[in-house]
Amino acid sequence: MENISHNVELTSAEIANLWTQYINDSLSICVLTHSIQQAKDQDIKEVFEFALSLAESHIAKITEFFNQNNFPIPKGFSIEEDVNLNAPPIFTDAFMLDYMHVMTLLGLTGYAGAVATSCREDQIDYFIKCNIETMELHKRIINVMLNKGLYSKPSRINTPSQVDFVDNQRYLSGWFGKKRPLNAIEISGMHFNMKKDVSKIVLELGFEQVCQTKEIQKYFERGKNICKNHLGTFNTMLTKEDMSSPKTWVSEVTSSIVPPFSEKLMLNHIVILVSAAVGYYGAGVSVSQRRDLALEYTRFMAEIGLYAEDGAELLIKYGWLEQPPLADDRENHKK
Repeated sequence: MENISHNVELTSAEIANLWTQYINDSLSICVLTHSIQQAKDQDIKEVFEFALSLAESHIAKITEFFNQNNFPIPKGFSIEEDVNLNAPPIFTDAFMLDYMHVMTLLGLTGYAGAVATSCREDQIDYFIKCNIETMELHKRIINVMLNKGLYSKPSRINTPSQVDFVDNQRYLSGWFGKKRPLNAIEISGMHFNMKKDVSKIVLELGFEQVCQTKEIQKYFERGKNICKNHLGTFNTMLTKEDMSSPKTWVSEVTSSIVPPFSEKLMLNHIVILVSAAVGYYGAGVSVSQRRDLALEYTRFMAEIGLYAEDGAELLIKYGWLEQPPLADDRENHKK
């Protein structure tokens, strides 16, 4: 029965899952390889090495799946073409560990979605395994961050004295009059969206510093300013309620101006992260019951959606946007 299951053609969802993971893990291998070579902290280096071993095993397994299905192997990114291993680091070990934490959060979300959209037994088993491995990576990252005092915990709230139910529509207000305090779900959503914004700000600051192409450099600068504005809005809302914000890492960019990564990799990386952020802001809207917060999320989504589109146009201009597998163009075949 198992062989029959494996001989069934991959669905479009399964192809999308494998193709996307191949692109992302080939990028991760490049970033991690350089980080391992430049890392000074042994504990952090060991986390990077574990993450690299996972990414390399994923690439090998996806290649096997594609070969079994006579599917072309994506190009993705490579050490040879996209990394200068001799370049000094542009980020400190501490930031790179926090960056890995954010990337792991994205990976956990992606793998859960891959399990949910797969139907072939080998695909479900594979992505369940990826999820378990990434949970272990997440655990290791958190342990090291806590031990080194690097982890920014979400704001604490006092334990309620009783269970309450909403009895007034003012609970949904937020534009005019007195606003109710943020609830735990809203605070959590803001905290983790802010962590992702912080990572993008620092990445764009570092990438802008080493980028040689003015047009792309300006794109990174624009993205950095967009994320700073979003972060500032979230921070203001939390500060008004005497809540803490996640640690910022802008001081963790080194003075190096030697690019460790190709501009193709750096631009793709930012576009991938910004595209993912649209979805995370959408999740934030879905759990926000205060109108002013939901409105801010909606505004942010429109702003970064346009930014992501402009980034994709830049990638196309320079021939760096790898095309995902397409359905047959049946209309064109008729001509």
